[in-house]
Amino acid sequence: MSIKKFAILFSGSGSNLEAILQKVHGKTFANTKLECVLTVCNKKDAFGIQRARKFGLETVIIDNKNFTNREEFDAVLVSEIKKYDVDLVVLAGFMRILTPVFTQEIGAINLHPSILPLFKGAHAIEESFNSDMQVGGVSVHWVSAELDGGKIIAQRTFERSKNMSFEAWEDKIHAIEHELLPETVINLLTK
Repeated sequence: MSIKKFAILFSGSGSNLEAILQKVHGKTFANTKLECVLTVCNKKDAFGIQRARKFGLETVIIDNKNFTNREEFDAVLVSEIKKYDVDLVVLAGFMRILTPVFTQEIGAINLHPSILPLFKGAHAIEESFNSDMQVGGVSVHWVSAELDGGKIIAQRTFERSKNMSFEAWEDKIHAIEHELLPETVINLLTK
């Protein structure tokens, strides 16, 4: 049996972090045991830190406010990740635009709450809901220096129901995220 190690980067409540840890961490798929060996957060009071603790993981805090620019922050982030010799880095609600200092050194995937290449950036849920699109969805893509522009790995969609509220739209996106991201991690690490 082989062991594959991964890291999760997050910034907020950590619902996607928890979904990955519940479905993937410490479990075996196709004769490969998958272990989360590192969680990193850029906000010291993020609720996801408590979620990670439930799985015995102490989150490393690297506060981006302590750095004068993105490149400085990214260099420290890369240095921390490299200590753990991980096979994959997963961005699960990590609200940072990463520079080539990170993207040229680290193989990472990102979860995005829209059908890329549509609705890039931080307001994707609102923008997709307010559009004329009759489908919404979620994308997982490789992280590149272009915001939400890396090669798409997986996508899943849903149809807009009649008179669908913004809350229902958002809930559907989060439900898909909690399925698609763990599945993608498993698929990538057990190839």
